[in-house]
Amino acid sequence: MMIRRLLPLLLLVPLCGAAPGTSAPAAPDNLTKIKLPPGFTISYFARNVSGARSLAVGSDGTVYVGTRADKVFALPDRNHDGRADEVITIASGLNQPNGVAVRNGALYVGEIHRIVRYDNIATRLKQRPKPVVVYDKLPNKEWHGWKYIAFGPDGKLYVPVGAPCNSCEPEEPIFATINRLNPDGTGLETFAYGVRNTVGFDWSPVDKSLWFTDNGRDLLGDNLPADELNRAATPGLHFGFPYFFAGDVKDPQFGEGKSAGTYVKPARKLGPHVAALGMKFYTGRQFPAAYRNQIFIPEHGSWNRSQKLGYRITLVKLDATGKQATSYENFATGWLQGQKAWGRPVCLLVLPDGSMLVSDDQNDAVYRISYKAGVKK
Repeated sequence: MMIRRLLPLLLLVPLCGAAPGTSAPAAPDNLTKIKLPPGFTISYFARNVSGARSLAVGSDGTVYVGTRADKVFALPDRNHDGRADEVITIASGLNQPNGVAVRNGALYVGEIHRIVRYDNIATRLKQRPKPVVVYDKLPNKEWHGWKYIAFGPDGKLYVPVGAPCNSCEPEEPIFATINRLNPDGTGLETFAYGVRNTVGFDWSPVDKSLWFTDNGRDLLGDNLPADELNRAATPGLHFGFPYFFAGDVKDPQFGEGKSAGTYVKPARKLGPHVAALGMKFYTGRQFPAAYRNQIFIPEHGSWNRSQKLGYRITLVKLDATGKQATSYENFATGWLQGQKAWGRPVCLLVLPDGSMLVSDDQNDAVYRISYKAGVKK
């Protein structure tokens, strides 16, 4: 009698769990939570890339990754299958080497206080080569001190120096600026002023003007100020810090007696405290033509807003002249689920095949976004 009662329960066991000799189904991957427009897909280019932030690519397709810890990584994709073959630590013991850029086979790395260079890096990925110091007279302040670096159309290396505070009038004029110098470290000059903290910039493929994101100050509430997308068509412009934010938000301490009209207004206001970082113009051919020469912005996500905002990739569309922003919309969302984030996008990189990489310093990953007509997400 007891056996008869147990038999129906025993027959149900395989339906409630894994059958003997099999493994349980894998938990759904978080990437399934990412929402993209039709035809776009997202996959892992590399995992276990600890604190992945800035991205650069060499002529052989190797991707280099900076961090805010002490390491720089290389991600070779030798068979060009859209997935890194391995994660190689090419340098360690550095001072928050966030910035990476490649020129003539050399990898430039931006630490807080200096710029260093690793020559012929593609041939020495596993040799832990010693760096050549390019420039070592940058301030050693950690507050907004990590660097995003990139070579401009003029062949110069652009290096920002963030404000050493939430809001202040810095004692040294190099703070809250974007600077440029020759590849050999000579000729440092300031290109833009009044930039609180840019950790992402790129040049327009239409007119070569510099566009950059800038993070607004904290402690003015949830909705003030907006983060900024700025356009610097010429050198010497001032973008408002510490007197005005987002073009019209006066700093309560330093804005008195100042006129907002003195400073360059943002090309586009972004979400408040979204932490807009490593933006890129889309210059590839894989995405539909409507995305060409438009601006993609990874938003790292708010850290002290009562309702989290950001944790996504947004798209700013420009008009036919490439000078005016006409819209600001979501492109990829899903890293934020309710009020809990499982990832934080940091930087973008357009690969030669037209796909786009995205770094994530919370999920320790680099993703690849690709497009194929007719593919359903």
